[in-house]
Amino acid sequence: MHVQLSALRQGYRARVILEDLNLTLTPGVTGLLGPNGAGKTTLMRTLATVLPPAGGTIELDGTAITSERTARQARRNIGYLPQKFGWDAGMKVQDFIEYGAWLREVPGKRRRDAVEKALTQVDLSERRDERMSRLSGGMRQRAGIAWAIVGDPGLVLLDEPTVGLDPRQRLQFRRILSELTDTTVLLSTHLIDDVAAACDRVIVLHSGSVLFDGSPAEMEALGRAGFPGATRIERAYMELLPEEERHL
Repeated sequence: MHVQLSALRQGYRARVILEDLNLTLTPGVTGLLGPNGAGKTTLMRTLATVLPPAGGTIELDGTAITSERTARQARRNIGYLPQKFGWDAGMKVQDFIEYGAWLREVPGKRRRDAVEKALTQVDLSERRDERMSRLSGGMRQRAGIAWAIVGDPGLVLLDEPTVGLDPRQRLQFRRILSELTDTTVLLSTHLIDDVAAACDRVIVLHSGSVLFDGSPAEMEALGRAGFPGATRIERAYMELLPEEERHL
């Protein structure tokens, strides 16, 4: 999916979060970095059509999102995993993911196969009949990832998806991303090394504006010798931020 943001403005009441944001997203995995309050979650919620833009335009594959009708049509092809997602404690894992497929209007005759594929991708096939309340935090997060990718949406928005995952599960998550070859993925995270390992492109937001937009290698090249113990890409990230926010 091709996503075009033009002069996007977004905020809450009188507070402006995103101002005059111009951005293009294409198939591949784009990492979204930035300190708390940079506007990452607001951007995710706007792209997911949870929040209508306060100004500017959003186009998905050339179609502008201008009304609730066009937003609903767009949601059929958007997978969104917020930082904190809701789930019914008594719902089985398979039913939770199938409900996500139903919300995305995946046709009934291919819904079962779509759920099976998503379960396999996140390695939860053997837990399909487990209640969501009985899963560990990491397993529940993987179920959330399956919710976001079930039915192969063209745009996948993942807000801090590796929270609660152990190192092995994070490696598995990177593998999942690598398999979404024709999908436009926007991954918001504080784990900078995940961006270096899994993303084709990096965007750094600060105060609602883009500080950097390029490849991980281009960003890594910015890193200098300061910040002992940090990886090169972590050093590069901190070089982009105002001095008072340079911390790991």
